[in-house]
Amino acid sequence: MKGLVQRVSEASVEVDGREISRIGAGILVLLGVEQGDGQNEAKELCRKILTYRIFCDETGRLNRSLLDTGGALLVVPQFTLVADTSSGTRPGFSRAGRPEVAKKIYAEFLGFARTEMGAGNVKEGCFGADMRVSLINDGPVTFMLSTGGHALNG
Repeated sequence: MKGLVQRVSEASVEVDGREISRIGAGILVLLGVEQGDGQNEAKELCRKILTYRIFCDETGRLNRSLLDTGGALLVVPQFTLVADTSSGTRPGFSRAGRPEVAKKIYAEFLGFARTEMGAGNVKEGCFGADMRVSLINDGPVTFMLSTGGHALNG
């Protein structure tokens, strides 16, 4: 499971020209589910994202997490994040979780986040929809985090 984590001043998602989610300061996560991912990977990646220290403390160092700041979380499903780009000029999607399984794991991730942060602080994209995602990346600060056998950053 992979999460592209972006510290944002604000972010929103539109589907069919209608805004479905919006947050102020916090984190936008583009979430990709791979084959073999399950509840454990969702819980671990969620924990890692919520506690990852990407917000500045009073000295300007990255020492505060989303949980420390009380910011919001917007989670957008993105299967292209797990594409195989190792050869050729066209991505392959054989690593992506099957849609029915990935949707369930995405929902579990959201559930874990809402348990930790409160339901009102967690917003979501629309699984399987053609979305327009807007953001103001604060910093810019962006990290790729992952869990399971596909770990990029521990």
